[in-house]
Amino acid sequence: MLKKSSFILTFVVSLALLAGSALAAPLIKIGGLFAVTGPASFLGEPERNTAQMVVNGINAAGGVKGRKLELIAYDTQGDATKAVQAANRLIKEDKVAAIIGPSTTGDTMAVIPVVERARIPMISCAAGSKITEPVKKWVFKTAQNDGLAVARIYGDLKRKKISKIAILTVSDGFGSSGREQLKAQASAYGIRIVSDDTYGPKDTDMTAQLTKIKGSGAQAVICWGTNPGPAVVARNAKQLGLKLPLYMSHGVSSKKFIGLAGGAAEGILLPSGRVIVADLLPNSDRQKKSLLAFVKDYQKHYKAEGDHFGGHAWDAIMLLKGAIERGADNPTAIRDQLERTRGFAGIGGVFSYSPSDHAGLTKDAFVLVEIRKQDFALVK
Repeated sequence: MLKKSSFILTFVVSLALLAGSALAAPLIKIGGLFAVTGPASFLGEPERNTAQMVVNGINAAGGVKGRKLELIAYDTQGDATKAVQAANRLIKEDKVAAIIGPSTTGDTMAVIPVVERARIPMISCAAGSKITEPVKKWVFKTAQNDGLAVARIYGDLKRKKISKIAILTVSDGFGSSGREQLKAQASAYGIRIVSDDTYGPKDTDMTAQLTKIKGSGAQAVICWGTNPGPAVVARNAKQLGLKLPLYMSHGVSSKKFIGLAGGAAEGILLPSGRVIVADLLPNSDRQKKSLLAFVKDYQKHYKAEGDHFGGHAWDAIMLLKGAIERGADNPTAIRDQLERTRGFAGIGGVFSYSPSDHAGLTKDAFVLVEIRKQDFALVK
């Protein structure tokens, strides 16, 4: 009798374990490619931190339609070769359903052929217009296009009746994309570029370029790059007594730039996503609720301000969450649902993707800000 009871108990326990296993929905794996270390770490570290924070929050709330997310992230170090190796690992070994990142335009362009061949959707956190222009079937982005940033700067120059400018761009993927847009859009705003120069990503002195600009007849200067180069430009410009209005790109849209440039940052103008001035926005702003929640959550987890760059990863994870909520649970379905996203109010702007637009934003995604007293102020 004891043997029979023991057999029945074992059988019932086995059935319960099998049932529990069957009920546990499989994880949805999301890959991450972030420049956590290296010269682009000011981009990749907040992106990685934010992605993990958002995934943890989603899982703590029960997952997406009962399925938990798993973030598998690798550090590209801002190196295109390492980015390609990591992308292949995510696809072939980790079997991810989608990838977010990379952090930079150069890394993203290197990885695009990999995800296109493998048919894995990727949401880049980089800004270069060429990432999604022309459209690539499996590639989307959350960082605002540099073309939109140029339009915001040129609109302000036109308002101020400034028609002659100097441009100084970094010689990498981000800088070359920005330079293309600066040149392509100039005539539409009645602007003439009287000085066009570059600097290297590791250059530590831009005095020669700025001295040339000083004698060019330019009425304003636009520097296009990511830290630390633009901070060097700001300091050198102050040392030279260059009194021209100085505009930066959205590539320095964080407090890190102010810290690097110090007092030389005062008065600099730049286009930015709304997150760095979230508390200054009117309550009617569609993004304000998400922006304030993100800033508060990041501060709670990392004791630092959530910024423009971490926001790219927040948007990417939430866009994937929306696709999964609409029934997508494999790479093809996720891609299709991403393309159907309309009116998603995120950190970088209000996203509406389509078969002909995988960037999803308009120039309204940017506001113009000015650095005043070591902080960002909204330019009305």
